Amino acid sequence: MPAEAGATDRLVLVLGGARSGKSAFAERRVGESGRVPVYIATGQAFDAEMTARIDAHKARRPAPWRTVEAPLDLVATIEGEAAQDRALLVDCLTLWVSNLMLAERDVDAEADRLVACLKGRPPGLIVFVSNEVGLSIVPENAMARRFRDHAGRLHQLVAAACDEAIFVAAGLPLTLKG
Repeated sequence: MPAEAGATDRLVLVLGGARSGKSAFAERRVGESGRVPVYIATGQAFDAEMTARIDAHKARRPAPWRTVEAPLDLVATIEGEAAQDRALLVDCLTLWVSNLMLAERDVDAEADRLVACLKGRPPGLIVFVSNEVGLSIVPENAMARRFRDHAGRLHQLVAAACDEAIFVAAGLPLTLKG
């Protein structure tokens, strides 16, 4: 049964390192919301290893979940999918940044479009998953540094727009905001 209108309308950012449990945490949050779950996937399978990762994510989700592929046009997908009775899970923002960079799109402009969309307060629950990449050493090459900088800026903007921000480490959530 869907949640009462407005009762769980939330924007949530879930950050963590690789294999931290952030996606599983976000999936539980969406699954427990009582809303129709929609998985917005930004990943692209460029090789066999990524195909296996995507397949593992799909296998972990129960049957009622619907998957929408959005490697580049995330804002349009959110605008088209957001609804009072839905819980959107966007996984993940850092893959989206990578896709934008590879497509030679203006990452900062796309990030600003996303935040403008969120400030318009789409209905329902939207949970964003992203890799926190700023906790390591400074990357040795310029492209990796640009990626880290874009991801860090995006995380700050999205966290400011969200009602909640949660950091997951070792499968354990730490509330940063909300």
